[in-house]
Amino acid sequence: MTEQTIERAAAAPEPTAVAAPARARPRRSLLRHLGLIVFGLFMLYPLLWMTVSAFKPANLVLTDPSIIPTELTLENFRAGWTSGNQPFWVFFVNSLIVAGGCIIGNLLSCSLTAYALARLQFRARRFYFAVVLVTVMLPMHVTVIPQYIVFSQLDLVNTYVPLVLPKFLAVDAFFVFLMVQFIRGIPRELDEAAALDGAGAFRTFTAVILPLMRPALVTTTIFTFIWTWNDFFGQLIYLTDSAAFTVPVALSSLVDSESQQGIGTLMAMSLLSLVPVLLFFAFAQKHLIRGISTTGFK
Repeated sequence: MTEQTIERAAAAPEPTAVAAPARARPRRSLLRHLGLIVFGLFMLYPLLWMTVSAFKPANLVLTDPSIIPTELTLENFRAGWTSGNQPFWVFFVNSLIVAGGCIIGNLLSCSLTAYALARLQFRARRFYFAVVLVTVMLPMHVTVIPQYIVFSQLDLVNTYVPLVLPKFLAVDAFFVFLMVQFIRGIPRELDEAAALDGAGAFRTFTAVILPLMRPALVTTTIFTFIWTWNDFFGQLIYLTDSAAFTVPVALSSLVDSESQQGIGTLMAMSLLSLVPVLLFFAFAQKHLIRGISTTGFK
């Protein structure tokens, strides 16, 4: 091979095969984002339809399915707020009472149960933890009839006790598992240091472990509030008096199943019922992400 051939080969431009994927990368990213936007709009369509229907006249809710309304009115909100035997703010207060009791019950019982399963040494500890995990896969409908019979014999139907009392018995195994995973990530040297200072198991829990469990506790609070606020099945079974209705049960009584009247008021009150959940989630979103990311769900 001559020197001219070598110089000509060195001066030849490099192949551009590598540049093709570089150009295709932004194109794939654009297609991916467009797909996510379309999927997001598809998921948000029911919420958008409910929001628009809340401001439509009652006679146009079902006859005019368009997202862009031709008429706007606040009559659905006025009618829904005063419909029924009780003003609608009573149902909001009832839901807050039930949700507050469930939050306190889950925080107390699930944290104590998780500490015992994660730190204390006792016989059949692993067996009990396995039982807790198995209950996660047990549908709540399996236990509805036995629980109803027990509370009915205790004359506690149409009260909030059947809805709140089980939360003080650590029945939500998901939160127990979440807190167990979090506590296992706390160094055991802290427990040993507390024991050297003369602290017992309960003192170690309240003074050392519990303050460090703040992300897991906040996560439990958020999920408990959302699940309790949106619960319909359990509250429908135990609450029979309209004065004790919560928001989901009160919403079901707004619509006449035969004439389909009250759809507009239902949409309006459903929109109002989402406001506490959205506000609660917006203010606690940072703690929710931190709590999930630090409990083994990365």
